[in-house]
Amino acid sequence: MQQISKEKFQIVGSKASDAEKISKPSLSFWKDVFIRFRKNKLAMFGVILLIILIFMAIFGPYMTKYDYASNNLMNTNKPPTGTHWFGTDDLGRDMFARTWQGARISLFIGVAAAIIDFVIGVTWGGIAGFKGGRVDEFMMRVADILYGVPYLLLVILLMVVMGSGLGTMILAMSITGWINMARIVRGEVLSLKNQEYVLAAKTLGASVPRIMSRHLIPNAMGSILVTMTLTIPSAIFTEAFLSFLGLGLTPPLASWGTMANDGLPALQYYPWRLFFPAILIALTIFAFNVIGDGLRDALDPRLRNKG
Repeated sequence: MQQISKEKFQIVGSKASDAEKISKPSLSFWKDVFIRFRKNKLAMFGVILLIILIFMAIFGPYMTKYDYASNNLMNTNKPPTGTHWFGTDDLGRDMFARTWQGARISLFIGVAAAIIDFVIGVTWGGIAGFKGGRVDEFMMRVADILYGVPYLLLVILLMVVMGSGLGTMILAMSITGWINMARIVRGEVLSLKNQEYVLAAKTLGASVPRIMSRHLIPNAMGSILVTMTLTIPSAIFTEAFLSFLGLGLTPPLASWGTMANDGLPALQYYPWRLFFPAILIALTIFAFNVIGDGLRDALDPRLRNKG
């Protein structure tokens, strides 16, 4: 075999300018999550769709000269036209104004329920996971007992007892809605509380609230955000279901659920009265779900490895 002389080997020198071109600044965890999320076309479509829905919920009622609560019995059940873009209902009210006014109510209920679930669930699950032992056992048994009660049945019962209304509906949905959040936070805290930085904080005498707020909850925020993103559409669907059963808001307030309830009996002759609120409920739930799935994938492999 022919030998290769050492003279044919040359050491390639490196320049500082070349090293700067090759090297890249390190990415933080959340920047990396954002880049991954942005590459998910379906999730980005969901974000754009949600932005449009929120924009219309804010400004939609001002895009027409008609008020969402004004009756006009001379103009009942008119199909969509250049005057009434979504048509009118059986009281002559403009469906376009009512649809986007209803969007405000439905989105508010979803976000409010998610925030309440966040506050209660993070507090309950964080304390249970951090304390451990008998405290954890007791707190999670309470959660298990509440979780064993059928969710919709409990919400319907509370609505019947306390009466319909926006505040009542949010309260009823929050009675047991926080349990899933609490379980997820507890699992995160159990896996994080023995990390070196948490043990160091304990050694330095940091209080439990400080450890939770500065070390544990921020590092569990990925799972918390995914859960909140999926909680909002669930609350919107629950509101629509309750309103569909006639347990929703008191007229003249409108939500997508109450509009769907009003539109179902008129489906055969006036289909637009059901079509617009139903399609917007579906689009909103779709947007939040794909955003939640996209966020979960962006947080991979941290969340995916946990099953």
